[in-house]
Amino acid sequence: MKETVLDILKDIRSDVDFESNTKLIDDGILESLDIVAIVGEFNEEFDIEISVEDLTPENFNSVDAMVELITKAQE
Repeated sequence: MKETVLDILKDIRSDVDFESNTKLIDDGILESLDIVAIVGEFNEEFDIEISVEDLTPENFNSVDAMVELITKAQE
């Protein structure tokens, strides 16, 4: 799953090194429009529904946090 998440992220923002950045939101690397695009791709790719309550910086600060978010949404 992590590889798929990385592929999606690289498609949306190819200029970002997602594997080494762990403060994507806190450091201002990802913006709100990026998050909207990411959530849309995750919902489609993994057949999930990420809720508005899940749109917190903690869930999008790192690739691992995003994988955890998807895993929770699949349960």
